[in-house]
Amino acid sequence: MVTDTMDETEFAELTERHRRELRVHCYRFLGSLDEAEDLVQETFLRAWRGRDQYAGRASVRAWLYKIATNACLDFLARFVREVPALDLPVASGSHLAPRPAAAVPWLQPAPDDVLETAISRETVELAFLAAVQYLPPRQRAVLILRDVVGWSAKETAAALSTTPASVSSSLQRARAELKEQLPSQRTEWRVASSGEEREVVARYISALTTADDAAIAAVLSEDIRCSHQPGAGGHNGPHPTWYGGRSTVLAGWAPVLHGPGAMELRLLPVRANGGPAVATYLRHDGRFRAFGLNALRVVDGQVAEVTTFVPAVFGAFGLPEVLPEDV
Repeated sequence: MVTDTMDETEFAELTERHRRELRVHCYRFLGSLDEAEDLVQETFLRAWRGRDQYAGRASVRAWLYKIATNACLDFLARFVREVPALDLPVASGSHLAPRPAAAVPWLQPAPDDVLETAISRETVELAFLAAVQYLPPRQRAVLILRDVVGWSAKETAAALSTTPASVSSSLQRARAELKEQLPSQRTEWRVASSGEEREVVARYISALTTADDAAIAAVLSEDIRCSHQPGAGGHNGPHPTWYGGRSTVLAGWAPVLHGPGAMELRLLPVRANGGPAVATYLRHDGRFRAFGLNALRVVDGQVAEVTTFVPAVFGAFGLPEVLPEDV
């Protein structure tokens, strides 16, 4: 139990065991792994400073979740962020619907080993994390505490200094908005087995590294969707870009794979947000340098979606910016 007489070492021993799950909680809230880590530190600082206020009526875990939730709300009150409008234009010649699932500029992928305490894969998928960012902060807090953490309306109300009736009303609105933001076919997505995912990723890597157009076409679904976060894949604008359809994707990738501008690739398989991902390196000045991290969605033995993130996320995955010579 937390007491105001314990020293810092005792306090750390009691609270550090919850660090991983608190980071996942803040990550769901903010969509950014970097910000989530900062907010966990803020949570522990607030907890230490307010340890004399801990009455013991709730578990230490619940007490820390309450502090973390309010720290996230305070952060969002200080740094107001606007998600992209629903009608941003798509790439020229693309038949893709107006917005991909992960069209949130600050969204970051997370390695699976960071997310091992997640209650379910669907609550850490990029599509879910992005959709949550469209909710007002208070609704976001209610949805996560009620539907993800599993708290009652009474527990949630106590954490947010409101009433159970207000919590129930906010949850109803949050669920309706979340349904609007999530891809309409998400409930029909079949989660591929780990063996199937590994096989598809191996084909994807082989096809791209050998620049085999036929093999690339075979591993991509006909309605493949691709998106680039700001700065990823050579895109330097302030908003995500996206395009769709196998022929459009093949045409867009052709300059990198063929002709005078072709570049040699190295691709390394990793895991992100409960699914497969590939770290892409391009040879430049004789070395393979980080280009982007591609989160993949596999459906029926093919890659149905590719979301590309900036090389800055490589560090979270333990990936180098430049590959060693022998890789």
